[in-house]
Amino acid sequence: IMFSASVTNDTAFHPSTFILLGIPGMQDQHVWAAIPFCSMYILALVGNGTILSIIMTDRTLHEPMYLFLCLLSITDLVLCSTTLPKMLTIFWLKSHIISYHGCLTQMFFVHTVFATESAILLAMAFDRYVAICRPLHYTSILNATVIGKIGLACVVRGLLFVFPFVILIERLPFCGHHIIPHTYCEHMGIAKLACASIKPNTIYGLTVALAVTGMDVVLIATSYGLILRAVLCLPSKDAQFRAFSTCGAHICVILVFYVPAFFSFFTHRFGQQVPPHVHIVLANLYLLVPPVLNPLVYGINTKQIRLRILGFFMGRR
Repeated sequence: IMFSASVTNDTAFHPSTFILLGIPGMQDQHVWAAIPFCSMYILALVGNGTILSIIMTDRTLHEPMYLFLCLLSITDLVLCSTTLPKMLTIFWLKSHIISYHGCLTQMFFVHTVFATESAILLAMAFDRYVAICRPLHYTSILNATVIGKIGLACVVRGLLFVFPFVILIERLPFCGHHIIPHTYCEHMGIAKLACASIKPNTIYGLTVALAVTGMDVVLIATSYGLILRAVLCLPSKDAQFRAFSTCGAHICVILVFYVPAFFSFFTHRFGQQVPPHVHIVLANLYLLVPPVLNPLVYGINTKQIRLRILGFFMGRR
């Protein structure tokens, strides 16, 4: 009897499984909604896989800009793969159940990889700043060793700031609540199911969003501001146009990454009037659209990679 009571209490405190509903209010359209998501996932896999393959096999591309692009592609592949496979099983196979620890693992990877990608985008903005504003010091400031350390620092930073999310969730009792109106597990989505105060979760989540990710946005904006100021001093109008078009494309992708993410973060805390299906769709887009666009903007938009892709297809004929 004591063993049975212990199991019951443990289940009440932490459920053995969660149920992911998918997109609230759109359950009837799940089968069709999965098609664009699946198509985008395939594009992300093909695009980032192609970029990785080209950079890793061509030693002439082992330069700072391409090594950062390599890091970005790896992060993109992990970012979309943490959520899309499970989401597709929900939409097509009606497999809504996820284990408690599986949910926490997915949450940990989603937030860690997002924080890592944010740091990599900052590093890439710094790389472009050094290349354009300090070209004579470029190779001395950014060599392979420094890039390796920057990449490691990006990952470690993500791990350090996200691990407390797991601790904050583990301390919460759930009192049998186990239905998450979402397509994947994220920190506040899980915390809202708790039958205790989630004030520490809210405060820490906002602190990370504003102090860490927000600071990345400020520093990226500063880097591109300095780059644009340097571009305006270029004597050639053609060079100015090319620099503006490249920076403009980068800024658009960065906005697509951050705007839906911040919308999702703040909707959990303050956006009670936002329709749930709008929130969930945007929460999926910030994990999926950047991995689709990044290979196009950062990769194919780069002359050396574009030439190698064309050479590959010409060689196949």
